[in-house]
Amino acid sequence: MAVIAKFLAILAVLALASTAQAADPDQFLDWVVTFQNLPLLDTTQRVIAINNQFPGPTIKTTTNNNLHINVTNRLDEPLLFHWNGIQQRRSSWQDGVSGTNCPILPGQSWQYNFQVKDQIGTFFYYPSINFHKAAGGYGGIQIANRVVIAVPFLPPADDFTLLAGDWQLRDYRSSRSRLDKSQGIGRPNVVLMNGKAPYIAGGSNANFEKFTVESGKIYRFRISNVGTAQSLNVRIQSHKLCVVETEGSYTAKTCVDSLDIHLGQSYSVLVTMDQSPADYYIVASTKFSSGSLNGVAILHYQNSNTAASGTIPAGPDPLDVNFSLNQALSIKWNLTTGAARPNPQGSYHYGQIPITRVIQLSSSSVTLNNQARFAINGQSYLTPDTPLKLADFYNIDGVFTRGSMRTSAVGSPVMETSVLELDYKSFVELVFVNPENEIQSWHLDGMSFWVVGFGFNETWSPSSRSKYNLVDAVSRSTTQVYPRGWTAILFSVDNVGMWNIRSQCLRRQYLGQEGYARVFNPENSTRTETWIPQNVILCGKAIGKTIPGPRMLGIDEIDL
Repeated sequence: MAVIAKFLAILAVLALASTAQAADPDQFLDWVVTFQNLPLLDTTQRVIAINNQFPGPTIKTTTNNNLHINVTNRLDEPLLFHWNGIQQRRSSWQDGVSGTNCPILPGQSWQYNFQVKDQIGTFFYYPSINFHKAAGGYGGIQIANRVVIAVPFLPPADDFTLLAGDWQLRDYRSSRSRLDKSQGIGRPNVVLMNGKAPYIAGGSNANFEKFTVESGKIYRFRISNVGTAQSLNVRIQSHKLCVVETEGSYTAKTCVDSLDIHLGQSYSVLVTMDQSPADYYIVASTKFSSGSLNGVAILHYQNSNTAASGTIPAGPDPLDVNFSLNQALSIKWNLTTGAARPNPQGSYHYGQIPITRVIQLSSSSVTLNNQARFAINGQSYLTPDTPLKLADFYNIDGVFTRGSMRTSAVGSPVMETSVLELDYKSFVELVFVNPENEIQSWHLDGMSFWVVGFGFNETWSPSSRSKYNLVDAVSRSTTQVYPRGWTAILFSVDNVGMWNIRSQCLRRQYLGQEGYARVFNPENSTRTETWIPQNVILCGKAIGKTIPGPRMLGIDEIDL
């Protein structure tokens, strides 16, 4: 009787699981990716477009929805898309980077299938290989709360996506070729706002970005820095930006005149239309370099007949690191609201969890084989022909060595496929160290982390922990590291898979400032990692391998 009872209980659990999965809606998107010629300033620029759009279509979805995105590659080069900040819970198979996926070849199609599990917020996607991001192909991602989860602010009148980023007028292939030859690519030429050139008062550029609003209403702007090289300061003339969310975390409402957004970062701000009806400048200025570039869009009050004119509003000194650092410290986690789940964010007391491992990752410029490269702890990443995830699944030798990534800056420069081994369910303190004079921006796929401390013009030491915010630091997936300084993060290793750790500066990543973290569960359970996709593309040393059939949740894997 006990065996029968257990069997019936298992059937009930499976039925409930099936019902839960069926209750999560499916969204199907079809993308055709092509090159298009875009008039930009005084030239024509070749850009990567999706369904004839640049930027690509905004993905609007809801927590736990299942996305099915069929990508047809009409370029003449292999292609992958990455979903910046989407955690791909239990499934790094869908992450869309060189370490997890074989590329979609020209003329071929491939469908990404993933769930935005337990996430809300503002993110973006972009093409992740072959220096393609320098040619566009990016778009916004909006993940709304489920209706049963409260949002800590009233519904806005509208929800706008603003993708701002530096841009070079040189064709991306030329820049890529120059980097391969250890030649410089120079600074960006312009800042684009949703793929459009800056508004110029009284000028000839009619193709600028414009947002139309109504007096007295509040609007949500989801702003992402989708550039390749530089941090931005964003501001709206005569209007406050009230920060309420960043990369899936609600923040305590913080109102500022301007907001620093570093490479790869995303924020939501609320803006109240409390000024006289007119047109106002929206400005994104490059930071931490002399001779700032300004992207300019227009905030247009409905029925306004007053064009924006005169000098654009000044931002903070672009070289003032302390302004940026102090602003970052002022943005706090909202402890009393839920995010994707109803329990308050502050119910997770990250600062009280024992740290099981401490890691330092230091950036550097190196020369290897007479080529200028970038590195992490002296290791410049060498991209193999076989994705690490496939090599790991099929136990293919000669692709990478587990635990090969150095965890401190000790050792001579070397070019290799470096992989960090992380224990599942461990809790890690990771310190990004920047001994260089340019600001850095780092990203971790698969997991969010708490940014607990910054240092500028100082060396990290154990005593630096006295400055950590262990109560209400923001949880996110991309963080800045100031020149000659450090940034400390804490994170729970709660997502099994192969996860990219990278510089968000495109040239640095392309030339080796990245690596991977392998998170493995020795139980080999589909509770913690999905099975290999049946449509997986095989390449490199995995060509000819048999794709095993679907694996169902085993009876031994069900918690009763």
